[in-house]
Amino acid sequence: MGKTNKLLVQGHEISLINIKEEDYICLTDMVKAKDGDVRANIIIQNWMRNRNTIEFLGIWEQLYNSKFKGIEFDAFKKEAGLNTFVLTPKKWIETTNAIGIISKSGNKGGTYAHKDIAFEFGSWLSPVFKLYVIKEYQRLKEIENNQYGLEWNVKRILSKTNYQIHTDAIKNYIVPKAGYTQAKEWLLYADEADLLNIVVFGCTAKQWRDANHERVLKGENIRDMASINELTILLNIESINSLLIKSNISKKERYKMLSDIVKDQKQILDNVDFIKSVKKETDTTYLEF
Repeated sequence: MGKTNKLLVQGHEISLINIKEEDYICLTDMVKAKDGDVRANIIIQNWMRNRNTIEFLGIWEQLYNSKFKGIEFDAFKKEAGLNTFVLTPKKWIETTNAIGIISKSGNKGGTYAHKDIAFEFGSWLSPVFKLYVIKEYQRLKEIENNQYGLEWNVKRILSKTNYQIHTDAIKNYIVPKAGYTQAKEWLLYADEADLLNIVVFGCTAKQWRDANHERVLKGENIRDMASINELTILLNIESINSLLIKSNISKKERYKMLSDIVKDQKQILDNVDFIKSVKKETDTTYLEF
């Protein structure tokens, strides 16, 4: 379903999940946080039978959902407001193929809605309560953005640290023996870079580009998409590979040795949340090793 977070609004937890990079907030939890009412399903249904709600939901779906069934939506809109009209989240989803509202089952189940819709629901519950929800949501997003910004800075530092050491080893120990013209020397650097890419990421840079056209168009490369742990390992084996090159060890032997090292280091680092070992003070980033 997606990664779950929690909004803490006036001492009450409201679940938030991320689906395909979009945030959905639990309407069921919002009702309980607002009124402590266990009849959340009935309150959500009362909101959904309102004509203004139906129109809002329909317009939202038309803007963001190409598979939304407009004819079925029109039928609901005509019935909205009648005493006999009843609409549940499940019926709305199944009939119109809606994506803005999601019904989730299980212990942590409930009715979730895209943040745009959830904020509209909050207005219906209470404009003041809506503001508290928005404020808490913004606080959570700010924390996430700061963490991602810090992570990006750490990645940038790690990517550059041992690059010069590695390329110097290639320049001084591989290039002279290869007999390549200066115009083709780049092939040697690319070949050694791909040796590291394969042992860390399981593919060459070209294979990654062929499988990720959209990211390539954005100017991203295989190392931009790596985790901090992967880049830490890459930094380590760049240094190790430069020493192996200087020791005149063959590429085949180096591949096996580096693969074993990567396997061991992954087992260790995958159990470590590296971001917790990073401190950011003012404008300077410090790494704790």
